[in-house]
Amino acid sequence: MAQVPAVPKLTRARHLLRSTLFGRINPTADMVASERAALAVRAKGLHQEKAQQVTFLLPMVGPDQVGDWDAVAARLRTTLDGFVAQDSANWRAAVCCQSRPDLPDDPRITYLPFTDPTPGNDKWRKLRVLGEALSDLADAPGYVMSFDADDLLRQGTVREMLKQQEHGGYLVQSGYVMDVSTGDIGLADMRSLSAPMRKPFWKLCGSCAALYHDPSVPETTTFLTEMTQHEHRMFPYLAALAGQSLHPLSRPSVLYMLNHGENFGARRGRVGYKTRFVQSYRIDDTDTLETIRDDFRL
Repeated sequence: MAQVPAVPKLTRARHLLRSTLFGRINPTADMVASERAALAVRAKGLHQEKAQQVTFLLPMVGPDQVGDWDAVAARLRTTLDGFVAQDSANWRAAVCCQSRPDLPDDPRITYLPFTDPTPGNDKWRKLRVLGEALSDLADAPGYVMSFDADDLLRQGTVREMLKQQEHGGYLVQSGYVMDVSTGDIGLADMRSLSAPMRKPFWKLCGSCAALYHDPSVPETTTFLTEMTQHEHRMFPYLAALAGQSLHPLSRPSVLYMLNHGENFGARRGRVGYKTRFVQSYRIDDTDTLETIRDDFRL
């Protein structure tokens, strides 16, 4: 199963306008599964209980699809170590892959085997396995975030989510992109007068949205499962359609690493633009760089 194509922008705008004007609306024939699932959540009139944990869903590329499995597994270990180091212990993580990688010895981390032999890109099939397992992975209300197995979470992010208790969830509007081949780090954020062409982080990286989920409400599980079948630029739209508008985190919270040798985007010829993005918005201040390296354990 391939990634589900994005809904055209004009269609998105029409559906959002109808949902804003009329509140609860019925699905239409032109809607895809994720939109129908979003409207089911909206129709439920979800009452948000206190979020008790953050659950990270990590689809990991299989050993037969990479040139250096040990390096890929080491990057996953670094990602997971960043979760372990969080100053809030209230998180869970699940990794889905054909082979079990070396994982930290931590009961909060779960491995889900992937047995589908269908050739080709299997990232979205793994995300479906992870989504459909949410009722077992998350035993209490909380936030759920799909997370790439080579990205890094900033120290304090889990604590911020659970302290703020934002309705709907969170969006990584501001984050960092690192070119591993050079060590340069660029800031992704909203446009400004000094950076009129800059892009927010959620348009560049899939580790960008944490949505409220209640395991006692099956509609939230179905919605998250269908939402993650799309590219990440669809996440804010689908969340809004579900009545779960996302709130920006207070500081750059995720670091996306490029050009480490096994980027999925490189296989699709999509890393060049992001490499240029790093250079365009490169951070040169030494104090800022030191803080980034400390907070992301670089």
